[in-house]
Amino acid sequence: MANQLLEFKKIIKSRQVTEPRKTDKQTKKLLLYLFTSTRGGLSRLRIIINLLEQPCNTHQLAKKLDLDYKAVQHHMKVLEKNNMVSKIGEKYGAIFHLSNFLEINIGALDEAIEKLDRKLNHEKVYL
Repeated sequence: MANQLLEFKKIIKSRQVTEPRKTDKQTKKLLLYLFTSTRGGLSRLRIIINLLEQPCNTHQLAKKLDLDYKAVQHHMKVLEKNNMVSKIGEKYGAIFHLSNFLEINIGALDEAIEKLDRKLNHEKVYL
């Protein structure tokens, strides 16, 4: 898991073509909430990383990520509602890609990945 998150950070850094811009407080809160404060945060992050590489439909994402189709469908609705992804087309064949909003704020995902890493690798163990 830690290696996967480290790889995600490298991918995010490689996507920044210009000097990182300062992200506003509300955007940071939204990204932290979507990717670290909910149970599906890691799955949503994996979806975003895959969409960085190429736009996909829900079925393609489910196969690539080895996730249930309905779970991916749910995550896509959450991501679309929060302006992280945009879709072209309708129903089954709709293709998802990163929204302009997320493209502009992609560097802010770095902080969310770090927090998710801490959360996943330093969970309290109760005996």
